[in-house]
Amino acid sequence: MPRRHLHVTGAAEDLRAALRKLRDRMQVPKDFPPAVLAEAEAAAASPRLPEYDATDIPFFTIDPPDSRDLDQAMHLARRPGGGYRVHYAIADVAAFVTAGGEVDKEAHRRVETLYFPDEKIPLHPPVLSEGAASLLPDHTAPALLWRFDLDAAGHQVAVDVRRALVRSVLRLDYAGAQQMIDAGTAEEPLALLKTVGTLRETLEVERGGVSLDLPEQEVVETGDSYTLVYRAPRRVDGWNEQISLLTGMAAADLMIAAGTGILRTLGAAPDGVDKLRRSAQALEIDWPHHVSYAKLIRSLDPANPRHAAFLMDASTGLFENSAYLHFEGGHLPDSLVHSAIADEYSHCTAPLRRLVDRYVGELCLAAAAGQAPPAWVEDALATLPADMARGRGKDADRQSMDVVEAALLKDRIGQVFGGFVIDVKDSAGRRGVVHLKDPAVVGTVKSPQAMRQGMPVKVKLTKADPADPDRDKVLFEHVPE
Repeated sequence: MPRRHLHVTGAAEDLRAALRKLRDRMQVPKDFPPAVLAEAEAAAASPRLPEYDATDIPFFTIDPPDSRDLDQAMHLARRPGGGYRVHYAIADVAAFVTAGGEVDKEAHRRVETLYFPDEKIPLHPPVLSEGAASLLPDHTAPALLWRFDLDAAGHQVAVDVRRALVRSVLRLDYAGAQQMIDAGTAEEPLALLKTVGTLRETLEVERGGVSLDLPEQEVVETGDSYTLVYRAPRRVDGWNEQISLLTGMAAADLMIAAGTGILRTLGAAPDGVDKLRRSAQALEIDWPHHVSYAKLIRSLDPANPRHAAFLMDASTGLFENSAYLHFEGGHLPDSLVHSAIADEYSHCTAPLRRLVDRYVGELCLAAAAGQAPPAWVEDALATLPADMARGRGKDADRQSMDVVEAALLKDRIGQVFGGFVIDVKDSAGRRGVVHLKDPAVVGTVKSPQAMRQGMPVKVKLTKADPADPDRDKVLFEHVPE
């Protein structure tokens, strides 16, 4: 599922200083130890290369314009007789990382790449993640090559995965890819991403899955100040995501059939829909009772600030108890389904940035070949869920947003804003959460009288301290009409 995106573009130095202090408080790792860097340099110069050569397939990538840690490359074509063939190359991190080595041990300590608005803290040394192992254009690299055969409606009819040498020939960003598709200038492999992506979105609707097109939040300078705004995602973001989801579901199926693997699961919150209905009311979004949650989500426009706020709330409000669950010897866990995807699913498409994906890739290779997984994978399987639970990506997202919002508002203490109460935190209704109409900020609000979820309010800013280590860096006081 997509995560919230937050970017700082040219914002004032005080905001960047606050973000640096946040990383210090979180004690995030900084430089890689010399032994890790030395091993990574040696691995980059001498990876374990596969025999199968697929460099004749003209792969392309779609990523943010400044990204260099490119995990995925794809190629789409029509199949003779109807349907489609999707080749999806995933960076082969295991070709460079030796189990038990210095890079491997450091990756287990870091767990995942951490994204802050102004910089990222990588999982692997850049010589690998942004160099030798990345699927950069005009660079031959080892990959896990997935091949999907789809029928005319987009259903998967065959799947295979193997190690291969691949070569990307075209690097696109989302804006450029969307422009080419809309203008009709895209060559067939890219043009088919719209065709296949749209078919897969239709199948997602049929199975009851929900993809959240979360808007990007960006800090934008406005004269002598700066503010927080929403940027709507493009359609190509969703089509690209559908190829990743296709791969994650196929990976889960392969591992379940083999009886050994690790899944990403997500349960539905018992009161999630009720809470979101109150949020919809608060944001003045019409949600008739006969309209399903999935249908409502697809009707919203992320460019609309109210809709964007609801999508942000929906990303955390409907589901809970996300987990990694491992299984061995054919003994499957009781709960297999990822509720938002409405199918079994596993993370496997971002091994440069997420630890578990390297292991899932190896499990899928073994399952597809009818072989036992490597010993180093089986040995780590039972502890991987705990390893992944130490990941701090969500915490980095949340705390970064707190810092950004406080920095944006710190010179506006005493000002009154309009907003809506989107949650009430105590039985007396004296403490809740307010979503401002402008800027796009969510914060804690205290009130001298009872508040109810959904009510419009005027609130006065009483605190905005980006350096405060407390959770509530921003506080508002309800000003009754």
